Formats: sequence, C-alpha cells, structure tokens
Amino acid sequence: MPSKNVAIGGISTECSSYSPLYQKESDFTSLDGEALLDLIDFPFNEYDLVAYPIFFNKSVPGGPIEGEYFEQIKDKFIEQLKQIDNLDGVLLLMHGAMLVNGIDDPEGEWISSVRKAVGKDCIISVSFDLHGQITNKIIENIDAFTAFRTAPHIDVIDTYRRASIILARALKDNYRPCVVWSPIPLLVSGEMSSTFMEPCYSIYQSLELYDQEPNILDSNLMIGYVWADTKRATAAAVVTCTNQNSGAVVCKNIANQYWDCRKNLKSDMKTGGIKDAINWLGGDFSIIADSGDNPTAGGVGDRADILKEVLESEIKDTLFAGIASKSAYDELKQGKKFNLGGSFGGGGPSLELLAESVYFENKCAVVKVKNSTIIISSIRRPFHNMADFTKLKIDLKDFKLLIVKSGYLSPELQELLAPSFMVLSDGAVNQDLKSIENINRNKKIYPFQDFSDFTPQVSNGLILIN
Repeated sequence: MPSKNVAIGGISTECSSYSPLYQKESDFTSLDGEALLDLIDFPFNEYDLVAYPIFFNKSVPGGPIEGEYFEQIKDKFIEQLKQIDNLDGVLLLMHGAMLVNGIDDPEGEWISSVRKAVGKDCIISVSFDLHGQITNKIIENIDAFTAFRTAPHIDVIDTYRRASIILARALKDNYRPCVVWSPIPLLVSGEMSSTFMEPCYSIYQSLELYDQEPNILDSNLMIGYVWADTKRATAAAVVTCTNQNSGAVVCKNIANQYWDCRKNLKSDMKTGGIKDAINWLGGDFSIIADSGDNPTAGGVGDRADILKEVLESEIKDTLFAGIASKSAYDELKQGKKFNLGGSFGGGGPSLELLAESVYFENKCAVVKVKNSTIIISSIRRPFHNMADFTKLKIDLKDFKLLIVKSGYLSPELQELLAPSFMVLSDGAVNQDLKSIENINRNKKIYPFQDFSDFTPQVSNGLILIN
C-alpha cells in the first residue's frame, strides 16, 4: 500500500476584546520543519504516513490580531498547503479564541479556507485549547476534534497526539470520522472551571469513560473564552465519533453535566480586592495572583495597581514577577529614576520610582525599591515556572511574598504549597465577570443572565441531530 500524505500546522492565541494591545507579526513565534514534528512527537511513519510540517505560529495572549497580519499568514499557510501533492490529511493545531476585527469567526475562516484548498475527501483533524470557541462553520469543515482536558494545561502534547492518532487510524483503515457539538449557554473564566478541583475535575475524568462507548472516538468539554465579547462566545460539548446519533447522546450528557453544576463553579483559591489580599497575609511565604492583568489569559501585563498598594503598606521581602515595561527598562539602563505602570496601554497608576539597586538579565531589569524587588520585563511575558526565576538569579526562599500576574497558579507554583490569594484586579481579563462590558454575547448566557431553562441541541454544523 502506498504511503499517504498529511500536512501539519496552524495558529494559536487568545485575544481579549478588552485589551488595547493589538497583536501583529512580531508578537508571534513560528515553528516549522523538524521542530514542528518534534513538538507533535507522533510516529506517522508507523501508519504509512508521510508528514509535511508547514508552520505553527503562536503568541502570548493579548488583544485582537491585526487584520492584515491574519489575512497574510492565513494566505501563506494555504499557499504552502497547496504545494503538497496528493494530500490525504491535515492536522491543524489551533486555539479557538482568536479575535480579528471585521471577521466574526477567525478559526472558522482559517479552517474553511483549508477545506476549500484540500477538497472534500481530505480528512481534517484539529486540536483546540479547551478555552476555545466553537461554531457551526468550524464543525462542518472538520472530521475530527480534540481539546485539552486540563486547566492549567499539562496535556498539550497528549492532545496533539490524540488528534494525530484519530487522523492516522482513519487514513490507515479507510474510514471517515465525524464531529457533532452542542453549545452550552454558560461562560466563566478558567479560574472558575479548573480541572484540578470539583466540579470540573469529575466532569473531565468522565470524558475518558465516554471515549470507551461504542462509536465514540474523543469527547470534549469546551469552557470557552469569557474575555471575548463576541456572539460565538459559549461553552460547548464536542464529540468525535463514527456515528452521529451516538455522538449526539454523549454531547447531551456532557452539556447537561456542565450546566447542572454551573452554580458550583468557583475559583480554586481565596479571592477579593487588593486590600483584602494585604489584610489576608500571614507570616508564612505566600503568593498573590494579579488576575486582571494576567498576560497568559490576554492581559497586558503592565499594570502597577498592586505594587502601589504594597509599597504604600511597606510590606517587606516582596517579589513582583513581573511588570512589563520597555520604557522603564530603557530608563534603568540610563539611571536610577524610572516610571512604571501602564506603559503598554493597560491602564492603572503610573509610579515614579527610584531604584536602590538594579541588574539586568534575560531581557529583564531586577530592581530593588524600598522593601520590594521588582522584575521589569522589556517584553510581555509570564513568570510561572521555577526556571523563570533561576535564570534571573532569584531564589524564592529569599522572599516572604511572591506576586505574579496570573489567574490560577501554574503547576510549578502550585507545587510550592504556599497559601495563595487571587486578587480580582482591574485589567483586560477582569475576573469580576458581572462588571465587564457585555454587548455582543448572546443575551441569554450564564452568569451574565440567570436562568434555568436549557435543553441541549446537537448539530453536525449543518443540521440538528436527534
């Protein structure tokens, strides 16, 4: 039997409609060639498949993507796709929460363009973040779907493999899977739906059991992305199957499970305002999460609200990790005086500060101000892993308080087992959901509106499935 050909690539980011910071080409990094194959880490050759890596572009989440860049990179992907002869399958690595002004459904546009380029016989398998959005346009143009099952995300590579193996088996055994979905009028933050705590822990554990049922290949619960004020913003159940009616049953079960527990969706740590967090502090090493300005969720990462309060409260041995400011970084290259806060457009107070000491490492300035150490990054980035600190020659044991721009804590910070508090701070990803602007979302979606009448409807993207 001759080998079959598959193409690999895609684009991934989250876009907050509340962020002033548009994403452009320079915000994205690109993987291609062997590096992309190494990321997928799947033995396509064992299924008599020849893999052609195109490119996978990914960015730190932010604001909307510039329309010109989106069109250019989409056209570039399609052009390279068309250069592959006799294409039998496509593996698309996506996120699901892109936002492009003037385009209602960017992922749908990307995927439908791929479908048009490869034709109706080519099998398209996609991988999404569980915080992505689903539409009929996406579903009608794909044959297989997988999404992350952990938040915080520790199963990214496993999810790529799930999408790969469905594609590989379908091509090897000459069958065509299908995808059905059911929107769920429920939209909360990832912090309120962590898969490491109830009720979502049990729901996500049950997905593997659904996969064992006849005709079911992969079951998914999409939480959606709450900080995109768009019509397509919703949670969803999505099932890859070999029989649409079987898939519809599982979709309805997942949708009802999630809907029934909606009022139990809460943050996985103590929450409150900045002053609440300061009053909460005890004598042990503690972590405060500045959730509203979290760059990994779409925040700008440049706000100094909490820094201002901590400096005024004269709290000792505090590490801020970190605040993004190219202008402050450059000022510190010239002298000890610098201004910090809102330099990328994220808002909040602007502080005029004097550095007692400063050193530069890994595109960051590590500054001592009063009793606090501040990591000032010249680019938007998170500080969620222990390596982020060791590369800056910082030992967390030297501090009593760590403040990170984060929602739920990363797995490595969770492993510190420190008392933690999530501040419901201002920013582009404000966790106080009822206070954020809500213009374009469907007007009947929990918790923006409270209601109880919901009956799941399942679709294959074209028609409803009983």
